[in-house]
Amino acid sequence: MDLAFLVTQALNALQAGMLLFLLSSGLALIFGVLHVINFAHGAFYMLGAYVGLTGLALTGRFWLAVPLAVLVVGAVGALVERAFIRRLYGADPLAQALLTFGLLLVLDEGVKWLWGPQIRSLPTPEALRGTIALLGVPYPAYRLLVVAVGGVAAVTLWLFLERSRLGAILRAGVSDRQMVAALGINLGVLFAFTFGLGAGLAAFGGVMAGPIASAYPGMGVEVLIKAFIVVVIGGLGSLKGAAVGSLLIGVAETFGQALAPDWAMVAVYAVMVAVLLWRPTGMFGAEAAT
Repeated sequence: MDLAFLVTQALNALQAGMLLFLLSSGLALIFGVLHVINFAHGAFYMLGAYVGLTGLALTGRFWLAVPLAVLVVGAVGALVERAFIRRLYGADPLAQALLTFGLLLVLDEGVKWLWGPQIRSLPTPEALRGTIALLGVPYPAYRLLVVAVGGVAAVTLWLFLERSRLGAILRAGVSDRQMVAALGINLGVLFAFTFGLGAGLAAFGGVMAGPIASAYPGMGVEVLIKAFIVVVIGGLGSLKGAAVGSLLIGVAETFGQALAPDWAMVAVYAVMVAVLLWRPTGMFGAEAAT
């Protein structure tokens, strides 16, 4: 095991963790604010990749396709919240799981109908097709960009939630919805915005993952399992937990695939079990918070 191997796998783990954070942060945000278990979240990740494909075909520019995918899928998420999710507030978690899983299947079939069942790939932006040497080890420039984008997204989300007025309203809505409503704030708009923001974050992850992992129907289901693992070990509804959990799972999966491919997913589940034995509510769950 030489330095080049360690550097490459560490960067791969960072890149995988950042993509996972973009997906799981939206899931954590929706659960933290709306208290909805959203199995449809993986479909928004998939839609992000496919809308990015269409945006790229229309504009010819990857950097226009990315915000287009985020905005379109975010708007779809807000519409889904108004049409379906608002009926689930305060409902049995089983009802939430059934309806959102049904939405996942419907959106999956919709993608097959609109874009076809074949695997598609977003081309890497031309300016980022080369490599950059880190500690003497060449590494794909686009993957380094994914790491940087994930870090910027994490800081931006933190600033939004902790330093902005809207973020304060969202945090207040988590603890006391009636008080927020009494202040004259339209909870319907607030909840639709929150769900749309979560869907947009998933779409951001999907379109950024496009040049690395391709786009295909069912891709959302595969990553959704890991996103739920991240949210559980980080603490339900905790963005900080989503960030730390994403990096942990990224490291476990990447080094697991490099050292023992047949045991890679076992390593992921082992991390989850170890964390839950240590803190049953997750690292930054309600009981563990200080």
